[in-house]
Amino acid sequence: MRRSRRSQTIAIFSIIELYVLPVDWDEMDQERVEDFPIFPLGLVALPSETVPLHIFEERYRTMIAECLDNEREFGIVWTDEDGAHATGCAMEVTEVTERSEDGRMNIITRGTRPFRVVEERHDLPYPAAVIEFLDDAEIDDASGDFTEAHAEACEAYADLVEQATDKQLEPEELAAKSAYEMAATVEFGAEAKQGLLDLRSEAKRIKLVGQLLRATVKRLEFVERAQVRAASNGRVRFG
Repeated sequence: MRRSRRSQTIAIFSIIELYVLPVDWDEMDQERVEDFPIFPLGLVALPSETVPLHIFEERYRTMIAECLDNEREFGIVWTDEDGAHATGCAMEVTEVTERSEDGRMNIITRGTRPFRVVEERHDLPYPAAVIEFLDDAEIDDASGDFTEAHAEACEAYADLVEQATDKQLEPEELAAKSAYEMAATVEFGAEAKQGLLDLRSEAKRIKLVGQLLRATVKRLEFVERAQVRAASNGRVRFG
């Protein structure tokens, strides 16, 4: 039976809803910034993810120029048909690959840490907000459940990398990877990545990443089988 894109999207949301629970922000101690530059985009960035950007609008040219001059971060927030999401990812500019005389530029950025928008600001020459950087609500990465979930996620990640690139990852390399680091190299889609960004627990993130990775591996295997079937014109070949 053919599965529609809508049913796949619903399935992804069902996975996310298992792990994303309301957070009591008042009980969390967060670093606050009063004038944080904001770049609303149709994408979700994650900590450790590399995101190339082309900067051409005057307000964003001004924003990025100030970030470069002052060696400060800016934030990417996902904006969809419902507006901007409250949780975003801070970004640092790691490289300017091209710069025009009029200020347009191509840059390479890297995600650093999650934040939430407390209040928008409209008194600066570019979008900005009062934000709070977010820490995890609990330290839970030493439990047996976490160790098992991390091992399962690493196994699924290794399978996906090998299928996609033929590269075999070393156990030591896998063991050091966080949920964000695994997810940053896989295009899960904006909904799934936003779900990860909203979670304030590495244990919950690693469980969600494991679910998403296993679902991705299954979809990749399905596509490969479909391609083999198409190449054989629907016939099973022997020898």
